[in-house]
Amino acid sequence: MKIKVLLYLGLLATTAFWGGAFLVMKDSLVKQDVYSFLATRFGLATIFMFIYKPKALVGLDRKFIIRACLAGLLLCSGFIFQTFGLTQTTVSNTGFITGLYLIFTPLISWVLLKRHIFKIQWLAVLIATAGLYLISYNGVSVGIGEILVLISAILFAGQIVALGEWSDGKNAYALTLIQIIVSGVIFTLFSLRNGYQLPPDSAVWSSILYTAFFATFLGFLIQTKAQSVMSATAAGVLLAMETPFALFFGLYFDHDPLTMRIISGGALVMIAMGMVIWSDARKPDVRAFHHD
Repeated sequence: MKIKVLLYLGLLATTAFWGGAFLVMKDSLVKQDVYSFLATRFGLATIFMFIYKPKALVGLDRKFIIRACLAGLLLCSGFIFQTFGLTQTTVSNTGFITGLYLIFTPLISWVLLKRHIFKIQWLAVLIATAGLYLISYNGVSVGIGEILVLISAILFAGQIVALGEWSDGKNAYALTLIQIIVSGVIFTLFSLRNGYQLPPDSAVWSSILYTAFFATFLGFLIQTKAQSVMSATAAGVLLAMETPFALFFGLYFDHDPLTMRIISGGALVMIAMGMVIWSDARKPDVRAFHHD
């Protein structure tokens, strides 16, 4: 039980890392190409992981490697569609539509995998989605940008479901490492299309080091480990805390405006988070995934 609580707290910390990454990356992406930034970030994260566990990939079977590569492909594809979509629509639209993985996660689990989703979890999903609506929705017109970001939300939901299905806690490190390697290779290939750019100054390097270590190495490792003890739906709701954290950091460090609508939206996401934690505590077998 103590380990489960620590993983809940760890997943919450992960959303703080990711929320802070928006602020950290904001100026860096003006100075460096997006794919060069992501290639460097994921490349460094791979190095960190190999330094910590040099033999992490020893003794893995073919089935596990294929599954891990598929999870990595879903992850980096989500980043790619989201990035292309962001160039065609607004930041607020991107934030809200990406958050719709909250809805797609239980739908994929239910429709494709026939997993049981508890009523309180469906309610938590709706409450968290309403919270995201209040935080980031400024009206969405349907265009190519919005469609691309919507695809990214489906891909991110698929990655969350895949981790819930394939992570058993013992294989978390190798599963995380392979995802990061696959993503790094694909981002590098994209960056080479227009010529890979090295980080131009110390500020960009600092941003890359933060996102590589905290938001990638630690963040994805904690997510993979945590999803071994909770359902994909519960994980999706907890991961939605990324948006309130991003807003908090923006308010504190970037002096973004604070409105009652934002406060209400953040409160709803926190209520939804509390509901999924409560449901897991009440039902020890709430995790609806089984490993083979």
